[in-house]
Amino acid sequence: MAAVDETFMRAALHEAARARTAGEVPIGAVVVLDGVVIGSGYNHPIGAHYPTAHAEVVALRAAAARAGNYRLTGATLYVTVEPCLMCVGAMIHARIATVVYGTTEPNAGAIVSMTRATELAGLNHRLEAVGGVLEDECRALIQEFFKERRPSTARSPE
Repeated sequence: MAAVDETFMRAALHEAARARTAGEVPIGAVVVLDGVVIGSGYNHPIGAHYPTAHAEVVALRAAAARAGNYRLTGATLYVTVEPCLMCVGAMIHARIATVVYGTTEPNAGAIVSMTRATELAGLNHRLEAVGGVLEDECRALIQEFFKERRPSTARSPE
């Protein structure tokens, strides 16, 4: 794992912490082009009342606005949790070169978990995927969030 990947994943973790503070699922993302963060975002579909306000989509929108182009050729997107199918589709349309994610998402991850969306036939763009960057930290953040919100199923002794 390259030190540069850890640096930018830490920036994504910072965004994820912002989501957690807002009461949203703690997922964060940054888009990097030529070694510079050009877009960042955190998950906030509840607060935004917008179902596509996933961290990746928010970061892509910010990056495209800054670049003045929806095509972000050569950019890398760092995200704390494996992207869903919608977010992989957005990355393909944006021509992201590489997606780097922290931990897998067994229920909805579309890189290696639920499906392998980057490998679908007929896509007009391919992106490289790298997983496991700061995996333990990324996984712990999301697991702690859900552990705090799920009621304990343990019964106290009577």
